[in-house]
Amino acid sequence: MKPTTSIITPSTLSDFQYLLDNTGIQSTCALAQLADDDYLLANDESLANESITEQNSYVWAKDIYGGVSGILDWNTPFKNIFYSNAVLDGLAKSDSAVTERGQYLKGWALFRRAFFMYDLTRNFCKSYDANTASADLGIPIRLKSGIDKIEKRASLQKTFDQIISDLTIAENLLPATRPSANLNRPSKIAVYAMLARIYLEMRNYAQAEIYADKSLNLYDKLIDYNTLSLTATRPFTITNDELIYNTNTVAGYELTATYSLSPSRVVNSLIQSYQTNDLRKPIYFRLSPADGYYTRKYGYAGSGSYPFTGLATDEVYLIKAECLARSGKTTLAMDKLNQLLITRYSNKFVYSPLTANSAAEAMTIILLERRKELVFRGQRWHDLKRFNKEGAQITISRKFMGTLYILPPNDPRWIFPIPDDEVILSGIEQNQR
Repeated sequence: MKPTTSIITPSTLSDFQYLLDNTGIQSTCALAQLADDDYLLANDESLANESITEQNSYVWAKDIYGGVSGILDWNTPFKNIFYSNAVLDGLAKSDSAVTERGQYLKGWALFRRAFFMYDLTRNFCKSYDANTASADLGIPIRLKSGIDKIEKRASLQKTFDQIISDLTIAENLLPATRPSANLNRPSKIAVYAMLARIYLEMRNYAQAEIYADKSLNLYDKLIDYNTLSLTATRPFTITNDELIYNTNTVAGYELTATYSLSPSRVVNSLIQSYQTNDLRKPIYFRLSPADGYYTRKYGYAGSGSYPFTGLATDEVYLIKAECLARSGKTTLAMDKLNQLLITRYSNKFVYSPLTANSAAEAMTIILLERRKELVFRGQRWHDLKRFNKEGAQITISRKFMGTLYILPPNDPRWIFPIPDDEVILSGIEQNQR
């Protein structure tokens, strides 16, 4: 029941669009950024000033929330799913749903639901494995806006099936052109880029390549980094040519923020991987004179303090290059990578295209460039999970207050725990840590 008569139930197409245009909640989980190995602390003592979730995430503790409730990393994606379902439920009752605008809004809502369902899945579930997905736990699948029914966790296979189904339907309802300004609004380009990302993480590289091609066939623009300021604190604009769909991580974690007093620093090994004439180093980072470490500049989407986690053409180029290398097409893989890299290097030098003598060597080069290109965009943690499923045996470690903390490959702590208050309220099964 309405607590007050002033509350309006959305019923018109304009109402539905206002709901979908609410970018204030369009944020993804930040836990993967907190836990990855691209940053370290300026000093040990500084962590004591951060939240309990940040402190525990930094050392991969089994309990990362410390009794704190209302965890945005879980709640905000579900809020986005609720908004999407409210629009879909409203359209199902609307005579205007069959109009061109109504169909567009339906595609938009389905895309947004799928995007945030997948964000929850990649953070709170195991990596996809076709052999075990029917038994592995997925997320609660919410397909209605009603809040009076508790949904248990579906299987991981059913979760992926629902996500892909939503995107497949959205594909036929969304425009083929990229919006020039409102990049919270999806297009077919975004659908294909999203499916390329999903199939890559599913390790279905043939399908990932197909959707990378579909996305690039519609939109393949890259920014020449020579046109960007090397000294600006915000080198990118909020509508820069590479952006396909805009999201960022949830707010509130200083360790992930572009914040003058943040104790986060970029790890030296990553900084040293950029060549002298690679413009990504001065564009992505700035030197901290106080301690000689590098910190990150404002994000790839040009605004906001928190990492960009949306979709962009550079990621799609990297997906295509990786899939080519995995299928043994070494020369084509390196050609695709060089199409990206030539836009990243200073034009004061003659760019020397990277080469590889084998598919394995191409893979090594491409995955390093993937890390350098997509740094602080919420991808590194999920890449490491995927590589370890491939048998890479990557262990990450941190030293803090004299103690060495180690996270072995495929350890249960690669999957984040569901917040305790959610488990208590709904009774859904907790992840083993």
